[in-house]
Amino acid sequence: LSQLLCLALDTLPYSIRVLFESSVRNCDGFLVKETDAMNILDWKTKQNNVEVPFCPARVVLQDFTGIPAMVDFAAMREAVRNAGGDPVKVNPACPADLTVDHSLQIDFSKWPETVLKNQEMEFGRNRERLQFFKWSSKVFKNISVIPPETGMAHQVNLEYLSRVVFEVKDFLYPDSVVGTDSHMTMVNGLGILGWGVGGIETEAVMLGMPVTLTLPEVVGCELTGTASPLATSIDIVLSITKQLRQADVAGKFVEFFGSGVSQLSVADRTTIANMCPEYGAILSFFPVDNVTLRHLKHTGFDKARLEVIEAYLKAVKLFRNEESSSGEPEYSQVVQISLSSIIPYVSGPKRSQDRVAVNNMKSDFQACLNEKSGVKGFQIAAEKQNDVVPVQYEGNEYQLSHGCVVIAAVISCTNNCNPSVMLAAGLLAKKAVEAGLVVKPYIRTSLSPGSGMVTHYLSSSGVLPYLSKLGFEVVGYGCSTCVGNTAPLPEAIRNAIKQGDIVACGVLSGTKNFEGRLCDCVRANYLASPPLVVAYAIAGTVRIDLETEPLGVGINGKSIYLRDIWPTRKELHTVEEECVISSMFKELKERMEKGNKRWNLLEAPESTLFPWDLKSTYIRCPSFFDKLAKEPVPPQPIENAHVLLYLGDSVTTDHISPAGSIARSSAAAKYLTNKGLTPREFNSYGARRGNDAVMTRGTFANIKLLNKFIGKPAPKTIHFPSGQTLDVFEAAELYQKEGIPVIILAGKKYGLGSSRDWAAKGPFLLGVKAVLAESYEKVHRSQLIGIGIAPLQFLPGENPATLGLTGREQFSILFPQELSPGMTLDIKTSTGKAFRAVALFENDMELTLYKCGGSLNFVARRF
Repeated sequence: LSQLLCLALDTLPYSIRVLFESSVRNCDGFLVKETDAMNILDWKTKQNNVEVPFCPARVVLQDFTGIPAMVDFAAMREAVRNAGGDPVKVNPACPADLTVDHSLQIDFSKWPETVLKNQEMEFGRNRERLQFFKWSSKVFKNISVIPPETGMAHQVNLEYLSRVVFEVKDFLYPDSVVGTDSHMTMVNGLGILGWGVGGIETEAVMLGMPVTLTLPEVVGCELTGTASPLATSIDIVLSITKQLRQADVAGKFVEFFGSGVSQLSVADRTTIANMCPEYGAILSFFPVDNVTLRHLKHTGFDKARLEVIEAYLKAVKLFRNEESSSGEPEYSQVVQISLSSIIPYVSGPKRSQDRVAVNNMKSDFQACLNEKSGVKGFQIAAEKQNDVVPVQYEGNEYQLSHGCVVIAAVISCTNNCNPSVMLAAGLLAKKAVEAGLVVKPYIRTSLSPGSGMVTHYLSSSGVLPYLSKLGFEVVGYGCSTCVGNTAPLPEAIRNAIKQGDIVACGVLSGTKNFEGRLCDCVRANYLASPPLVVAYAIAGTVRIDLETEPLGVGINGKSIYLRDIWPTRKELHTVEEECVISSMFKELKERMEKGNKRWNLLEAPESTLFPWDLKSTYIRCPSFFDKLAKEPVPPQPIENAHVLLYLGDSVTTDHISPAGSIARSSAAAKYLTNKGLTPREFNSYGARRGNDAVMTRGTFANIKLLNKFIGKPAPKTIHFPSGQTLDVFEAAELYQKEGIPVIILAGKKYGLGSSRDWAAKGPFLLGVKAVLAESYEKVHRSQLIGIGIAPLQFLPGENPATLGLTGREQFSILFPQELSPGMTLDIKTSTGKAFRAVALFENDMELTLYKCGGSLNFVARRF
């Protein structure tokens, strides 16, 4: 049996071996069964055919999703007490780390009002929720809170929280993690299996439930060759993104192998793994190898610990040895990528998957101006494409034209995990300043790293002052411009853009570039590596051929080209070795141990139950547990439901879930104004995720929401009984007062994008009982079930148009008493039309969760 097991393991992908180890270690006959382990071992024939449980070693929460999770825990204690249980028993069973300052609102972007001022503002505006976090750290077991001003979740996870191998009471097992952030996949570059899930699933994991997933296909990505000296990790990422997107890896694991893997540093690997949500994979895995061990040595792992890690991983066949005679594992399919073929790219102007070679940028942008409005086009008339709008700013006149850069941001997660690309930006800035180049003052420049370590090594390498001279001040640590939290553009610039109907551009080193995400008047947004962000900021436009046209004029009137200031790989390697690897991790550990003075002095209650403040606009006890019952109940029919929203294809969680700033005309703004707050005090939706009243009002409040009832982008809908056009929240509120259930009609790929718990919680609190769509993004479908909303799917080839539905009908959905996974349901309308739809419950566990009113109520019953 032992020999057969070894032979079976030799052919399994490394990522599947981690799933197998977890199933064996956690097998209890109830949540994890022996058949689950055997199914995983028989992965080759069972992939895509069975559901398997996975019990991660730990959980990571970030502030935006951590606050509602901890509010739910506090509310669960309240509900358990009210039901006669012991609230003290409500604690995470799985260790969880919560990073407080993942997301950052920029108030000041120019020196000297930068880091300290922004941190002071953040601490002041968020004092109430910080107190709640501190209360949570005191009263809940197995919760560790990472203090403010430390870094964002996935960055701190990589630099400080990762163990690679857990050692608990002389028992060894692989490190693994799930977290409430789509970029949790970064740790896969360190050989740690992990991915992002919704807040609802994360809370269930914290309470001892496994993550359930379809045993996935594993795509082997064979890397060969060596990348061009000019190609950064971002170029490699975007090239791999395109090829894996073409290979259709959605819902699959990706695992890297081949001679090219050893050419990539751990920083390169984590950058690649971090972007896997952009090409649709669940995760992208780099098994631990000698490169990983060398990296761990530089990051403070002592010799004895490294010896244990290496011996353990080799013993359980989780160590990748390129010289081993056993060969590579078997994969579902293999995608071959030559690193030698990769050249520098940017991505945009509206989607991360639309790559543009840097040497084609000028001509591609011109094509975008010509194209019809759509995923790439802006449809600017030929006679207006060379329009110039003069604008006065700070005593000087500037000329704005199509392609002008007005936002340039070196930001957060994707790049800052890789010192080489950040140093490249710094070295390029140094050479640019020395050559006499400048950045126009109206361009909103910023540098918001994911961790203080980035500031540390940029400073110690001597390049930080040069970035500052070009306007790239460190404004704080965390997501900022990438999630729309940027300082507003100067009013004169905004007016000029709108007056001339200018297609202005943002260039950022992040992962998201949807139209309107950075600023509502910035229509073209490009993702680029940090040095290219700096280069385009200097040029002031994207309508430039960086190979043949100068960035600007330097000292003595000399034309300066990109090739004149681009740092070589040798320069980067020397600076990285001398200034980064060993010192950055030592500095982080010292800072973590020392803590934060303001955080250390912050007072918080120590009571078992949280003392809810009814006047609070940040923290409220939500209503998810108001109907907590001891036993599951059969699904109830949905009778005479109106359609709240009639949506098309590819509706993202950005469209559904509140994010970014709170618009002054929104329902959330009206609520906060009635509470006595001024617009300056609104803060952001992320900061107020612990207040269900704000978040419910912000659900479907995205200005780009296209509701077919309205016919143009707007967060509006029709309340059919009265015929009024209202904000989505106002219409939903009227329906609830009238006792009328509501549903949502949608097209293909409903719920795309980052996993967000409020993308399910918000619709639930709006009274949505079911979503009827052509297809779903898998994670969001699970979230709907986890909150108690039924995900229903039209039969193949059918949709509202083919069925002759207008969305103005009332719908009655009949649930049989013995509902089973994948069952087809009868749906009747008030016009007499009838059709059938599939109930998208994939297994009995999902059906049980739905019958219990969602996973949170299911878990609460255990107490």
